[in-house]
Amino acid sequence: MAGTPVDLVISDMAPNLSGIDTVDQARSVHLAELALEFASDVLQPSGDFVVKVFQGSGLADLQRTVAARFAKTYVRKPKASRDRSREVFIVAKQRLGDGAH
Repeated sequence: MAGTPVDLVISDMAPNLSGIDTVDQARSVHLAELALEFASDVLQPSGDFVVKVFQGSGLADLQRTVAARFAKTYVRKPKASRDRSREVFIVAKQRLGDGAH
């Protein structure tokens, strides 16, 4: 990327599932936090960010953190996702300036 800011960062990362919901949830939030830090480094002002995360503990805090850095945020569950799946996507539009985080 050679230091060129980007318009969009999409993260579809998911942890290797252990089968222990609380562990998998915490790992999912951690990956989303890493993706947000990457986005904060490479997104141009007004850039957008989409990240997959599992519903559960830590999601509300992550949503607040993302909302503080972007003008608009939404949580969406894709129609293609199975009903029992806990995966959702945080969609964040219009990154705020560097002073926002």
